[in-house]
Amino acid sequence: MLKRLLILLLLPFIFCSCIKNNRVEEISFASWGSITEVQILNKLINQYEHDNPNIKINFIHIPQNYFQKIHLLFASNTAPDIIFINNLYLPLYSNHLEDLTGIINKDNFYLQSINALSSGNKIYAIPRDISNFVFFYNKNLTGDIKQNWTFADFKEIIKNTTTKEHYGVSYERDIYWASPYTITLGYNKGIEFYKSIEGKYAPTPDKVGSSTLAQMFLEGKIALYLSGRWMYPKISSSAKFPFGVITFPGTVTADASGWAISKNSKHKSSAIKFVQYLSSKESIDYFTKSGLIVPARIDSSKIIKEQAFLDAIDKSVPNNVDKNFSKMRDELNKTIFK
Repeated sequence: MLKRLLILLLLPFIFCSCIKNNRVEEISFASWGSITEVQILNKLINQYEHDNPNIKINFIHIPQNYFQKIHLLFASNTAPDIIFINNLYLPLYSNHLEDLTGIINKDNFYLQSINALSSGNKIYAIPRDISNFVFFYNKNLTGDIKQNWTFADFKEIIKNTTTKEHYGVSYERDIYWASPYTITLGYNKGIEFYKSIEGKYAPTPDKVGSSTLAQMFLEGKIALYLSGRWMYPKISSSAKFPFGVITFPGTVTADASGWAISKNSKHKSSAIKFVQYLSSKESIDYFTKSGLIVPARIDSSKIIKEQAFLDAIDKSVPNNVDKNFSKMRDELNKTIFK
């Protein structure tokens, strides 16, 4: 009888202790991404929650106007614990981000990706991918192009492949897309040359119409299409012609994306562990096999079969932007591409 009474008296304390020990910690994580990318993230999140039952990841998918919405979250002091970010916007938010220099093994990543996600000698995001401009090309129009081609070769190819039926090269009225030309030729000569190809070797906006440059390339209307690894899955699955991937015949910028942690996060320790999981070789291998990214991890790059994506890293220079990048980009585009 006494034993039963003691058990009844102790039950509330045992019950409370169990609740406390099994308390679930919730971490918020924001990212953009396509359907395929979101599927990968959800699979990784589910696996992490399975292995860590005391952690709940609240995934916030923001498919459009991502940085405008992130800006509002920072302004209202409701930023997620983990923010997927790229180097173009990182300087704008670096004051709100945790310094992650001490938790990264730099030897695992391409130096270009680390430099891209650093500011003031501090690393503010653990790299996931590194991106550089490359050319996708239609072999039916260009033939095989050797990787050691020159800018003179490029000019000759776009001239010879421009006919009434198709254009030699793609063209965007955007200083960012003009950057390979300005870095390779110098700013003034690069802008002059870049603007000269529109209408002559590249389609004007009225010729693109309601289509996209990617669609025009897949329809065989553009011989050389400037883009990045993110277009590879679409092109490889949709192209009805043999295509190749080749580096830009000059220098390109090195951009990168990765996972940052809010300085005001109340779950920094758990957020760091989740970011370390996302940036592990196993997770990055999974992203890479999807065809969406060129991995920032050196040991995951062996999965990439198209050597041009890796060669582009060696031919890249840091994309030095500051917090005024977006505003300056808009102003330059208005001035240059009136």
